[in-house]
Formats: sequence, C-alpha cells, structure tokens
Amino acid sequence: MKSGMDIGRTETIEIEVTEDMFASFEGSVVHPVYSTVAMVYHMEWVSRKIILPFLEDHEEGMGGAVQLKHISPSPLHSKVKLTATLVEYKNQQVRTKVEAYNEQGLIGKGEVKQVILPKEMINQKLSSGQTH
Repeated sequence: MKSGMDIGRTETIEIEVTEDMFASFEGSVVHPVYSTVAMVYHMEWVSRKIILPFLEDHEEGMGGAVQLKHISPSPLHSKVKLTATLVEYKNQQVRTKVEAYNEQGLIGKGEVKQVILPKEMINQKLSSGQTH
C-alpha cells in the first residue's frame, strides 16, 4: 500500500433509491424500499473508495466481512448518503465504519473489512478454488 491512508479518512457516495434496489426475492418485490442487500453493496463500495488511491499496481482489496444494522426504510427516489470512515489498518486488513442517511435521518450503520493482497495471490486462490 502507498503511504497516506490515515485513520479518520472518509469517503462518501450519494445514491437515489431506484426500483432495482427494492427488497425482492425471486423477482417478486417484498417491500418497495431500499433493500438491505443494496445497502450492503453501497457500504462495500464506499469502503472500497477508501483504499483505491493507495493500492499499488500489484495489489487488490477483497471483501472480508460486512456487519450491518438496517434501521429505517428509504422509499423510491429518496436520496441516500453513505459515508465510510477508516478506523483501522493493520496486517493488511482495512476496517471502516459506515453510516447511511436519507432525508429523514440515519437509516443504516455498519462495518466493512477488506483484506489487501497481491493480485497474484488472489488469482491463485480463485483458480484453485481456495477460499481461505
């Protein structure tokens, strides 16, 4: 990793809830609101933005864990702002705290862990089917 990725670093994304983000299973919408699955995706994305400027050409980040509490619904066309804050970088592991807000307030919070590995190691793991 390149230097400069300091604890407290933040990144933010803003999204608008669309129908493809609704809580649905097997093509059937259960609730016409921002789903937990979509929130996990966006939390991982905003956390990835923390590491992107610091990855060396031979490195890549892999998701290691996501912990999420979905607090309130967010309806179609609502605006959601997600902010990730770097809280730990140790032993090639990056941990961020993430909060998601819409116009009404806090709708979700969680933590994302990423592991920084050489691309060659990732490719070996993927080609051998090894997951650990």
